[in-house]
Amino acid sequence: QVQLVESGGGLVQAGGSLRLSCLASGNTPSWYAMAWFRQAPGKEREFVATISWTADTTYYADSVKGRFTISRDNTKNTVYLQMNTLKFEDTAVYYCAAKYTSGTLLSLNDYDYWGQGTQVTVSS
Repeated sequence: QVQLVESGGGLVQAGGSLRLSCLASGNTPSWYAMAWFRQAPGKEREFVATISWTADTTYYADSVKGRFTISRDNTKNTVYLQMNTLKFEDTAVYYCAAKYTSGTLLSLNDYDYWGQGTQVTVSS
């Protein structure tokens, strides 16, 4: 069955950088898009960034635009999230998600598969 596994999370100081990876494995069909969401304690899960698997189109939440970059490696079925100039408010569990059908890309229910998440903690 399809599995999404995130890695690369950890503890960093404000202003630092991290690179998250999400590997899709198993009986993986062709992706329409893959994305990153995050959830801070006591908060709802929110959209961070997404990338189309075929059109190479990207979208970012306003809160991370200019600081985060999403990219993909189709051959490896892997999506990355390069996070620069990290802020304390970026602290959250980051989740990888995959979508198979066309449509909107910014909502939780747009995506079909989810990873277990990786913790990103940014200290002041």
